[in-house]
Amino acid sequence: MVSSSQKLTRQEKSWILYDVANSAFVLIVITTLFPIFFKDYAAAGLAKNIASSYFLDSIWIVALIIAILAPILGTFADYKNNKKRFLITFLLLGIISTFLLFFVKEGAWLSCLILAMIGRLGFGGSNIFYDSLLVDVTTNEKMDKVSSHGYAWGYIGSVVPFIFALLLTQKPDWFGLSSGWMGAKVAFLITAIWWLLFSIPILRNVKQKYYIEAQKRTVFDGFKRLLITLKKIKSQKTILLFLIAYFFYIDGVDTIIGTASFYGRSVGIKSSSLILLILAIQVVAFPFALLFGKLAKKYSEKKMILSGIGIYVIISIVGFFIPAFETIQMRTVLFWVLGMLVAVAQGGIQALSRSFYGKIIPKEQSAEYFGFYNIFGKFAMILGPFLMRVIGSAAGHLRYGILSLIVLFVLGGAILLKTKIEPN
Repeated sequence: MVSSSQKLTRQEKSWILYDVANSAFVLIVITTLFPIFFKDYAAAGLAKNIASSYFLDSIWIVALIIAILAPILGTFADYKNNKKRFLITFLLLGIISTFLLFFVKEGAWLSCLILAMIGRLGFGGSNIFYDSLLVDVTTNEKMDKVSSHGYAWGYIGSVVPFIFALLLTQKPDWFGLSSGWMGAKVAFLITAIWWLLFSIPILRNVKQKYYIEAQKRTVFDGFKRLLITLKKIKSQKTILLFLIAYFFYIDGVDTIIGTASFYGRSVGIKSSSLILLILAIQVVAFPFALLFGKLAKKYSEKKMILSGIGIYVIISIVGFFIPAFETIQMRTVLFWVLGMLVAVAQGGIQALSRSFYGKIIPKEQSAEYFGFYNIFGKFAMILGPFLMRVIGSAAGHLRYGILSLIVLFVLGGAILLKTKIEPN
């Protein structure tokens, strides 16, 4: 029998469903369909190298904007009732811009890229306030479970619109569509509608429990609080050390996630196999995200995060050896092994990092502190790719760049291991 205290409440379930809502955007727009749509359709009139440069520039520009705005927006979101107001603003930005991708015409690369950037901004911005609401919907005792359920149901939930997207683009005639590009546009519509529908529960049922009463000079006081918090973090050893550790290991995690498909193509893995693998990862990641949450209750979040880091070290080693095999068949098998290892660790390490951080920060300032959490997460995406490029270029093969990521995991794990970090 499950005790009533361990059952998910209505607020917890509503919070979890937002992960289901925006995970479709991650899988369809960020990871798979949109990059192809932009390069081959929207940027049809541009040289491929220029289109790639514009696309990559759009990613780091949005990441930089979010990193700069995150702590500022978080500071003002901590005032009474502001978290949901800010959440609504950014999720609407994301939903509307994704919806408008349906109207992009062939060759309209600039409008397409601007819409995608606004969509990424809406997604990244809304996540600051979504993450910070974790402390409002649950207790420290259940935080690992709720956070893990968020990632888990996000993975499995995104499979449904993703399968529709694949069918729409690969078999457009089944739906009476003129081409696969029109199928991609319809897939963007489905993504926007999916995001909107599954956002309704968090907007209706979740309330901001912890907050700071707004002062008459809210703007002035908000920036004053931000400066005070910056000084506090320097003296809050627990929080500071965790953020530094998180910066290193999440850098490695995000770099592997962000470059996996590119690396797979570079070693000869077929696109069809990569797409199928992405789908498999979403399914396999579901139970393992839940499992990490359960094991954290028994062994502690720190030990489970460290185990996830260990798995990513193995992933880096497997990735290094893939090009050493001559046959594409063997490379494909090993790449699938790598993908399954990602599925095992990815959700768990992300979910437990979020819940662990939620336990050690002041709850009434959760949005502000999660703003700093997002800074470390966004800037982490700079060092890993840079390290891969420099080491890979110097050694003459990208496989050495993959191997170099071990440094990030070792540094992150060492800082986490040697510091006495225990949640409140």
